[in-house]
Amino acid sequence: MVNSKNILLLGSGFVAEPAVEYILRRPENKLTIASRTLKNAQALADKYPGTKAAECDINSDKAIADLVAQHDLVISLIPYIYHAKVIKAAVEHKKHVVTTSYVSPAMMEYDQAAKDAGVTVMNEIGLDPGIDHLYAVKTIEEVHNEGGKLLSFLSYCGGLPAPENSNNPLGYKFSWSARGVLLALRNTAKYIDNGKVITVEGPELMNSAKRIETGFPAYSFVGYPNRDSSGYSERYNIPEAQTVLRGTLRYDGFPEFVKALVDLGFLDDSEQAHLSASGSDIAWKDVVAKAAGANSSDEATLAKAIVAKANLSNSPRKDAILEGMRWIGFFSQTPVHRRGNLLDTLCATLEEKMQYEQGERDMVFLQHRFEIELKDGSHQTRTSTLVEYGDPSKYTAMAKTVGVPCGIAVQLILDGKLTKTGVLAPMTSDINNPIMELLEKENIGMVERIL
Repeated sequence: MVNSKNILLLGSGFVAEPAVEYILRRPENKLTIASRTLKNAQALADKYPGTKAAECDINSDKAIADLVAQHDLVISLIPYIYHAKVIKAAVEHKKHVVTTSYVSPAMMEYDQAAKDAGVTVMNEIGLDPGIDHLYAVKTIEEVHNEGGKLLSFLSYCGGLPAPENSNNPLGYKFSWSARGVLLALRNTAKYIDNGKVITVEGPELMNSAKRIETGFPAYSFVGYPNRDSSGYSERYNIPEAQTVLRGTLRYDGFPEFVKALVDLGFLDDSEQAHLSASGSDIAWKDVVAKAAGANSSDEATLAKAIVAKANLSNSPRKDAILEGMRWIGFFSQTPVHRRGNLLDTLCATLEEKMQYEQGERDMVFLQHRFEIELKDGSHQTRTSTLVEYGDPSKYTAMAKTVGVPCGIAVQLILDGKLTKTGVLAPMTSDINNPIMELLEKENIGMVERIL
């Protein structure tokens, strides 16, 4: 008889269900789904017989520790700032952990304690980070084993609406907080180009976007650097690489539209009296007139002020951007949802107008491009590409490509096939190969080509 395994899932958001479905294929796995709000956990648990729901206050160390102590392994899909609390409790009770998040310094502090306790803390095993690591490391190790060098590594990933559903000015839809998406566009980015670390300050991030040729002419993508890629020379063991960049993909037109919003002040979250929740109704056109410094809110004056403030006079996309702003409602009498500042007021409308509708599907596109010098001195370009579409009757592409790798990592730990201890990420073939083998059985994987 197989011993039952008790698994705790913290978080019941949209990426959780594919992980739950994968884990519960094995009858010996008993799952508790815990959420800050019991009804959210119960809604997911109700779909899977034998699964329990629990409430957990993630701000309470005791509540986390009490739940962790009752299980063999904990999956943490709560916001990343709480992972260190979970790892602390898990190490104390000698329980394994799986997260899909980047390893933070706070999480890494438990590395030695996890090793001492014989605990595996597996992180970065979703899509990006996750599947991207698996296939980057695979090719890099192959090149090194053949005596070659990696000259350049470029990787771009985008979670987007499928082309037929990219029917709005940003070519984007929100499956999570619009605020989170827009705030990420203010982050400073770093990457390595020609052996030098290049820093792109947040306000310049959209200006740095450029067209990305993927070998798929039907997709018109642009990309910009994501966070700090400079550490990947070391993480991927490619000190010889002169260019290392991990970036975000969007449809063409996205950066210019966002840049216009930035120039108008719509990514500013400082308080504005006229947008106070307790204030009087105010129309979109009056909010925009104030932001653009227009002396009138009639459409012609407003358009002229927007063009001046956002430096659109010579932009080939000027008309498309103004049309997009009209679509959002910038020239209308419609009252805004007052949220205290320009950013949150804009987000309230974007979330209303840019959700996935019934029957619409999302898409994940991930591509690595490797420039390689082979042992004989000749040069070669390789690509690894993942294109995944959501199924409106089941899972989004994003949920599937994050949740399934997470579920696979959980099962490998429970089966004793992933035994390395400490705070880990998928950076070596001994961890990665078993995960890739199972991923490909789920028809998830990157297609590799030599160009």
